[in-house]
Amino acid sequence: MPSFIQLEVAVESVESAHAAEQGGATRVELCSALDVGGLTPSAGLIAMVRRRIQIPLHVLIRPRAGGFFYSDDEFDVMRRDILLARQLGANGVALAVLEANGNIDVDRTHVLVESATPMQVTFHRAFDVARNRELALPLVFATGATRILTSGWAATALEGAPVLKKLVAAAGPDISIMAAGKVRADNVAALIRSTGVREVHANLATDRPMLTRQDSDAIPPDLFNELQKGVSAESVAAFLEAATSAD
Repeated sequence: MPSFIQLEVAVESVESAHAAEQGGATRVELCSALDVGGLTPSAGLIAMVRRRIQIPLHVLIRPRAGGFFYSDDEFDVMRRDILLARQLGANGVALAVLEANGNIDVDRTHVLVESATPMQVTFHRAFDVARNRELALPLVFATGATRILTSGWAATALEGAPVLKKLVAAAGPDISIMAAGKVRADNVAALIRSTGVREVHANLATDRPMLTRQDSDAIPPDLFNELQKGVSAESVAAFLEAATSAD
């Protein structure tokens, strides 16, 4: 893998966090409910992941699904979750706040960034749905966040590659641009070459059975067909190996 590339893996379990570390990930972003874009994980999960891994742990701060304009109560929940994540040993948080009109809310995001100090702060993919795109980069910089998670205002990072390339050039050393959006082993090298990104965020989870079949009439048969998402060390290692072809 090119030495300048950092891989952040989205995880929602202790097992997946450990697998990401074993596979060579730079850090993990811990979430719950990735099927709705991710929500803030529980305190217990944060604590257990912190105990289990040595690589940096970043925590998603998002109190609910569906948009990024928050009530005063929701905003207070976010501040409390940030403080709790810091107390539990997180190295960073991912967050964002938009105004009711869809523009980036610099003032309230800045309050959250200040609450997170000295943790790193990533302005997450609310960046891709913000309305004031021509000012988006300097506005995020004004919040104090040091990283932007983005697909380049497109459905996927590859589709947004031209914008990502411009963002990387405009950001310079002041703020990191981390590419996200269906980044996979079969496209990561092309993404790196075409954009110049130094950081990549990937959800590498795949389906796996929740239970091992047992001969028991007490367990309904349909339970054996349920699947859960999980990251494997092999999938992370394969992703990193694929990225080496960007050299």
